[in-house]
Amino acid sequence: MMKHSKIMAALGISFAFVLNYVDASKAQQNPVTAIDIALEPDATMLQHAQADNARLLKNFPKGFALDATHNPHVTMLQQFVRTADLEKVYTALDKVFATEKPTSWKLKAFKYYYIPVPPVGLAGIVVEPTEDLLRLQQKIIDAVTPYTEKTGTPAAFMSTEDGKDIQGSLLDYVADFVTIAAGKKFNPHVTIGVGTETYLNDMLAAPFDAFTFSPAGASVYQLGSFGTARKELKALVLTP
Repeated sequence: MMKHSKIMAALGISFAFVLNYVDASKAQQNPVTAIDIALEPDATMLQHAQADNARLLKNFPKGFALDATHNPHVTMLQQFVRTADLEKVYTALDKVFATEKPTSWKLKAFKYYYIPVPPVGLAGIVVEPTEDLLRLQQKIIDAVTPYTEKTGTPAAFMSTEDGKDIQGSLLDYVADFVTIAAGKKFNPHVTIGVGTETYLNDMLAAPFDAFTFSPAGASVYQLGSFGTARKELKALVLTP
């Protein structure tokens, strides 16, 4: 990853819905879209991630909750792609996943980590890299490369704040993902939320009970603030 709203009267809710819809539409109309190609974990990982997220929200209420617009996931690739080529991206990815059976994999979650964004940090559960994950990642990179752009702007992301919530470092992270976060530098993880650095340091110092889980699905998301999977663009087809 990187270097790293909600209720009034019925009228107010409707107004907020319209604003979010328009904002998301604007992002999709942008010539470049920031995407996250992700594996979606099974119930075992989801339970751990949700429990950790609840802990972090108690420590730092201004963080984000894991929900339908902040989906727990294991990022395989983040990239800027041409919006006009999104359908081609989906087709290429379906072909890749037709050659793999990720739902049969057993992945090991073995520790916490966080990316410092002082005075807070973006935390995650780290997954042990495997030959299966690395092979799949390279196939995904090869399939998506013809449709990528070197860089993008905050308009490429899903935002409810007209791009003001998109960190500058996130732009660099997505643009440079293949060179700084893939292959030997791949750090597969499930993001669990934001906490103060003091709290996160205590989390990392405490014993971690390792557990195994499996991928249950795969999707292409439009990225949002902190590199979250904010909007599902396409659910990919997995081989049973």
